[in-house]
Amino acid sequence: MSTTLTIRPVTTKKDRKTFVDLPFRLYRDDPHWVPPLKGEALGLITPEKNGWFSHAKAQLFLADEDGCVVGRISAHIDTLALTMPAVQGFGPGVGQWGLMDAEREDIFQALLARAEEWLRAEGMTRALGPISMSIWEEPGLLIEGHDHAPTIMMGHHKPEYRGWIEAAGYAPIKQLMTYELDITQEFPPLVKRIIKSGENNPRIVVREVSKKKFEEEAAIILAILNDAWSDNWGFVPLTPPEIKDVGVKLKPIVFNDLIRIAELDGRPVAFMITLPDLNEAIAPLNGSLLPFGWAKLLLWLRKPKARTMRVPLMGVVKELQSSRMAGQLAFMMIEYIKRASVEKYGASRGEIGWILDDNQGMRSIAETIDSRINKVYQVYGKDL
Repeated sequence: MSTTLTIRPVTTKKDRKTFVDLPFRLYRDDPHWVPPLKGEALGLITPEKNGWFSHAKAQLFLADEDGCVVGRISAHIDTLALTMPAVQGFGPGVGQWGLMDAEREDIFQALLARAEEWLRAEGMTRALGPISMSIWEEPGLLIEGHDHAPTIMMGHHKPEYRGWIEAAGYAPIKQLMTYELDITQEFPPLVKRIIKSGENNPRIVVREVSKKKFEEEAAIILAILNDAWSDNWGFVPLTPPEIKDVGVKLKPIVFNDLIRIAELDGRPVAFMITLPDLNEAIAPLNGSLLPFGWAKLLLWLRKPKARTMRVPLMGVVKELQSSRMAGQLAFMMIEYIKRASVEKYGASRGEIGWILDDNQGMRSIAETIDSRINKVYQVYGKDL
């Protein structure tokens, strides 16, 4: 019996819900996939609820086959990314696609072709993907590490997607890595000496943030971040609407002793953000807070216990990045947060990343504390 495949744009609230629901069916037999909270997933693709849309636009597509939804993809353009230097990955004419899932390769290829068609119509000459949807959210395709669940704010994909993307003419352009380590173990003697030296330096203060001054602390971290990351591949500055939205989403899992700011001569010069792995708490909820999921999650948030702590962001101002002090400040922040993670939150495992494959400074820090690569994500590019 012949079948008919149709690729159609998402235009209604019902379509958006269908878009969010599809992975729950496609990944239901994958023991390592973590079902996102559906409300959060809907917020990501709803312009009124995602500050990223203040400087970006997107079109979502669904694939229908004989009355059943069998695939999805997003195509999007970040106007700030268009202004970035081309040597940093984005730049004029570069659009993106992401949030892709499909039952079969032919469906995947049809969706990808439709996304490329939309990007061309919008004047784009090159496509990068997968980026879902901001570079600050879930960039890259998982190509190594399918055998364990992702931590908070990291993606998980079917292994076959790699071959499907490459068959469409896309070439790898950048790898993003996460490192894991046993945080119950002491650091090597060299690292301990470096930390002790920093503690004896009266110019250095490493302090906890104050959640009571959330906006003020966030502004300090944002200033360091936008300076520290400005030369990195894929960098797009975070905007006030995005910061506001991120603050609302992450404030419940922000804890003073898990976020540190390093000051040199009284000036903030480095930061490290660590989050308890919320995925451990939401995995059993199957995407819904009803009927009792909200109570379970609220109880966890009041006194979180997590096996894994994730470090999604760390930064040192550019003027110090080539100095020994950059590593010293990083080791000090990691050590202090490691102690709190084990003693207060019962954690035994840390995950650092993502880290760009060419960020030798951060990779060296990760390797010096005896961590190892546990997941690799890949971003692809293609001229349209």
